[in-house]
Amino acid sequence: MLSERRSQVKLVLMWLIATVLLLFSNGANSIPIVSWLAPVFLLRFARKQKIWRVLFFVYLTITATFAFQFRGMVPIPGIFLLFFLVGFGIVLALPYIIDRILCNKLNGWTRTLIFPTAYAALDYLISLSPFGSWGALAYSQYGSLALLQLLSVTGMWGITFLIAWFASICNLVWDEGFASLKVKKMASLYAVILIGVVLLGGIRLTFFPSTSQTVRIAGIVSEDMVPHNILMNIFLNKATDDEVEQFKTWTNANSDDLIARTIREAEAGARIVLWGEGNGIMFKEDELTLINRGQEVAAEYEIYLAMGLISLISDLNKKPSFENKIVMITPEGQIAWEYFKARPVPGLEAALSVKGDGKLRNIDTPYGRLSALICADADYPQLVTQAGKLNADIVLNAANDWPEINPWHSRMASFRGIEQGFNQIRAASNGVSEAYDYKGHRLAAMDDSLVDTRSIVAYVPVRGVRTVYSILGDWFAWLCLAGLLTLVLLSLNKNKKNGA
Repeated sequence: MLSERRSQVKLVLMWLIATVLLLFSNGANSIPIVSWLAPVFLLRFARKQKIWRVLFFVYLTITATFAFQFRGMVPIPGIFLLFFLVGFGIVLALPYIIDRILCNKLNGWTRTLIFPTAYAALDYLISLSPFGSWGALAYSQYGSLALLQLLSVTGMWGITFLIAWFASICNLVWDEGFASLKVKKMASLYAVILIGVVLLGGIRLTFFPSTSQTVRIAGIVSEDMVPHNILMNIFLNKATDDEVEQFKTWTNANSDDLIARTIREAEAGARIVLWGEGNGIMFKEDELTLINRGQEVAAEYEIYLAMGLISLISDLNKKPSFENKIVMITPEGQIAWEYFKARPVPGLEAALSVKGDGKLRNIDTPYGRLSALICADADYPQLVTQAGKLNADIVLNAANDWPEINPWHSRMASFRGIEQGFNQIRAASNGVSEAYDYKGHRLAAMDDSLVDTRSIVAYVPVRGVRTVYSILGDWFAWLCLAGLLTLVLLSLNKNKKNGA
């Protein structure tokens, strides 16, 4: 009886340790090493409990800690946020539940692979949801550049697999002791693979530097925003005549400011200028006037100008809507293309946005092949795969954030460049603007809450690379899905044999 109580106390301790660690294993306050440790203890707790306790305690722990990790980052109001957390928590807890169901039916290598294949497979499936890759475990490793080079081969799913596999290996050692030859072999193989991944990543960073020339790119964001209540009334066709006049006065001044600052950056040497998401905002009927001004500036200063625009379509007889797009202007003053935001944020933005075709655009320039994204587009690895297939060298990302997702959202975007082999600059209103090369080195940064002149200037390499991931896509995620299915079938087959 005493030993049983001690055992229960130890398990409760495992649960408490896991809960504390999970608070800092992802999201706003993530600590990279903690992301490796937290699953070790929660998996230990889950494997020693009855299934109903796993369902309750693990689910509760995962849901509560996720709510803390991503507080303020989920743009869902009131009670709907609670519904989201309740549903999302189920998905996040599934790897632990699947492992608990299968772990006693398998042994050896197969047992250690249940948790990592389940975690990586579910992380991948979540990325296909309307919320994209938000919450993916791999993002917790931002800054660990040697490890992050694995993104160029497996995408995020390889990193998720390694972290989850570490938890399984640790639990194997915990259960059977390191004296076992079988355990030594498994632990040693895992160590060789992990060290090999980090070593190869370090070699890529150190011995294969970018040798291409650079181009000066400037990203500028609006310094003042139209009052939110007026903007919402405009969006919903509820604005008074006075509010419409205020809006037009503001947009005219804002357009003048954007043009003046574009000229200033061009005179300072920028060959490419990017406006933040929707920084040029106006009614649809006034759009051409601003675009014409942009064409004149681009032609006079011989620059490529990527104009982040929101054009409001105001028609009382129709559903309110707006175009959220980037208009690319060439040094000849011509419109090369318009790109509409492919993945508006679920909710009001998605409901009101005019939908584009979801295809990335590109243009060949003396500074490499340019493509573009708009903010949340970068949250969807499968969408950004197009940039790799287009052989994009530089991707211009026009964004608009809010304080709670800074600098997390910009860091997420940096992963897309490593995956697909492109350099990028991200101009973010109300957030952190950053530029990265295709290996994830940060080239420049600007937090618009800390500076007066909200501009980012970076010297960006003009050549990207083709990566394994850009060619083969989500091959590793599919391998994990196939592996998980195989493990399920093996466990069922073992049950049949035991029954016989």
